[in-house]
Amino acid sequence: MSTGFFWDERCFWHSGGNYALTVPVGGLVQPLAAGGLPENPETKRRFKNLLDVTGLAGDLDCRSAEPATYADLNRVHPDSYLSEFKHLSDAKGGEMGLRTPFGPGGYDIAALSAGLVKHALLSVLKGQLQNAYALSRPPGHHALPDWSNGFCLFNNIAVAIEAAKAEGLAARVAVVDWDVHHGNGTEAIFYDRDDVLTISIHQDRNYPLDTGQPEARGNGVGEGFNINIPLPPGAGHTTYLDAMRRIVRPALADYAPEVIIVACGFDASGVDPLSRMLCHAETFREMTREVMDAAKNCNGRLVMAHEGGYSELHVPFCGHAVLEEMSGSKITAPDPLLPRISGQQPSAEMEAVFAGQITALARHFRF
Repeated sequence: MSTGFFWDERCFWHSGGNYALTVPVGGLVQPLAAGGLPENPETKRRFKNLLDVTGLAGDLDCRSAEPATYADLNRVHPDSYLSEFKHLSDAKGGEMGLRTPFGPGGYDIAALSAGLVKHALLSVLKGQLQNAYALSRPPGHHALPDWSNGFCLFNNIAVAIEAAKAEGLAARVAVVDWDVHHGNGTEAIFYDRDDVLTISIHQDRNYPLDTGQPEARGNGVGEGFNINIPLPPGAGHTTYLDAMRRIVRPALADYAPEVIIVACGFDASGVDPLSRMLCHAETFREMTREVMDAAKNCNGRLVMAHEGGYSELHVPFCGHAVLEEMSGSKITAPDPLLPRISGQQPSAEMEAVFAGQITALARHFRF
């Protein structure tokens, strides 16, 4: 079986509002020359372009998908939210939550983004693909059921999981979120449940400022099935892999999911404008290797859903490394920033401090 790559040009047509980085334009805030939010189509389009230019796309099963249906979306998002979103979308666009503007047709594009993740997951669970990557845009992991947030309009991963459950394809699902921002939306949706394990590795108090602490473990029957791994600014390659091997891997082994879904953000990159981390393409390659190894316990079933990442230069190379690993392709695209970011890694003294923090977190989770 092959590696699927789900994408659609229409997802690149999603448009945001009049922002300068993440601040609304107005008063003393001038428009930026590039304009708009950092969540723009170019990081994703250049990712797909790089796959085409190197030839790696030829080693993948590239396809689009139907949008998520109203019933799919409604399993996660209430009627009131969907109707308001559709009404604004059919008019001139608008903004409902926090930092989530959209233009005319924004509802349909967001439904398509969710549909890419849904069909990637269903294709893997049905045995049509070994694993799959969904180049979803707009992203989803900050979206709450009734509140769009942080560039996210529908919670793509939650929509996909509920669709799979509705078809009886999976009883236990694990979500590993390595986007640099806390996966607060996915956490909230599954916080009271034990049929979905949610794990988030993120920069401590980056976004949102008030979520993502290790004490948030779930509620009721869901207690113990939510794991937050906040990392200090400046954490790099070694610390991320330490967190994967000492916390994420034991948690996945203990939970024994039937499929693993990764909220695959590349904004922990050492040159990302919205973080202060020091990861490079090899970091994402090795984290992919770790989750693929963990997925051997569920017949290799692994799905990646694209989330953040705002460096137009670096995201394509980080994504290429992930897909090289997932597909086993021999086609490579060396990271041009690897020497620079490798040279900026924390000192041995700071690595020891970070390792101590991982040890404390592992004890907190009893791994």
